[in-house]
Amino acid sequence: MDYLEKAQRRAYAAATRVRGGYQHWSAAHDRGDVPGWVMITVMTAGLVVALGLIARPLLESVFTNAVNSVTGP
Repeated sequence: MDYLEKAQRRAYAAATRVRGGYQHWSAAHDRGDVPGWVMITVMTAGLVVALGLIARPLLESVFTNAVNSVTGP
């Protein structure tokens, strides 16, 4: 058995162990916490909108100044 074949067998064995461990963890921790994920998603969307409302005028002025400095008055 050459080096490449040994490496392939080790990689396959490691992948099998990882897959088995994940399946065990998934079965033990799958509680269907949908309301928590919905709350996180809604809060993230709210933060993005709030930051967008605050930062939009500043970003527009930065962009306008940058374009004006390149193109001239």
